[in-house]
Formats: sequence, C-alpha cells, structure tokens
Amino acid sequence: MSTSDPHGDQQVVTAGTDLSEADAAVVLSHGRGATAQSVLSFANELPTDGVAYLAPQAARNTWYPQAFTAPEERNEPWLSSALAKLDSVVETVADAGIDRERTLVGGFSQGACLSSEYVARNPTRYGGLAVLSGGLIGDAVSEDDYPGSLDGTPAFLGCSDRDPHIDAERVRETDRILTAMDAEVDTRLYEGMGHTVIPDELDAVRSLVESL
Repeated sequence: MSTSDPHGDQQVVTAGTDLSEADAAVVLSHGRGATAQSVLSFANELPTDGVAYLAPQAARNTWYPQAFTAPEERNEPWLSSALAKLDSVVETVADAGIDRERTLVGGFSQGACLSSEYVARNPTRYGGLAVLSGGLIGDAVSEDDYPGSLDGTPAFLGCSDRDPHIDAERVRETDRILTAMDAEVDTRLYEGMGHTVIPDELDAVRSLVESL
C-alpha cells in the first residue's frame, strides 16, 4: 500500500451483468469498516439484468481516517486517493462503452459521502446519485466550492433525522448545493431511523437503477 495513494492498488469487486455485456452500471462505495463485497449485497435488492455493479475496496476498510466534517487536510492523502480510485472505476465503466448518463454512483455512510463529493467535484449528467446516510465532505460546504452543472442528474439522499454520524443539516446543505448544480434531488429524512438502510430507500434506489 502506497503512503501517498493508499487506495490505488486496491481491488474492485463486481456483480450483476459482466461489464462487457452491460447496458448500464452502478458504482457503489462501502462505509467505514465495511467491504466492497458487503456493499454489493445491495445488488441483490436491485435490478441486475443488463446492469453491471462495481465496488472499489478501501485500504484498511476506510476511505479516510477522520470524520467527513473534519477539515479536508486532516483526511489527506486518503481522501484524494479515494476520489481518484472512484474516478478510475467510473473511467473503467466509460472505457467499456457505458457513458455517465447510464452510470449511477452511490454508497452508504462514508461511501455515500465519498460518492456525493465525487459527483459534485466532477459535474456532468450522471444516470443517478444515491447518497445513503451521507453528505458532502469538509468542515464547511458552500455552493461556491462546486461550480458546474449536473444537468438534471437524479439524486436521492436518504438519512435519519438523528443519525449519530451524519448531521441532518449537512444532508440539507448537500441537497441545496446539488440543487443549485441543477440536479433533480429527492431528499428524505426519516424520523428516528438510525444509521442503516431501510426498504423505502432501497425502493428509491431501485427506481433510479431502473431508469438507467
């Protein structure tokens, strides 16, 4: 493992339709302490016919060491390495002939934060963004930090209203910024849900995948 690029040589786990034969792709990022294989369990609840699922593995099962609301420099070089790893997976999908309009990027918890940050930093029209218990990264976030347009990208943000790791206000801020970037945002804050994923969220993500 490189100290400057800790995630660079980590594996990418796949499920669903083989990428060479798929019409659409879903790139999923796992949470802190979890694995690529575990986040792919979502694929069992989502459409797989014609859809390739790809999940990068984080070094030491962690994308970045500090909280996602810590100053960004405290999460380096892990954060930059994580964003680069995610970009390499999205590029792999594109190289297989699946453009970003047919690619959904998403994740849970730390992976959800990473996914929203990646999409906001690399604005274009994506097939979808699924942020399950997460939000944009940094001690403070502002529309000024995210220029560019998401050109109608459908985005789902689901989180508990009292998640122990994700403040509801950061979810709302993420909604405002993505909306300002021309995303079509569906945000749902669930009363007392806890740090988990519930069937209503899976239904929302399933609809995004079906629309690909």
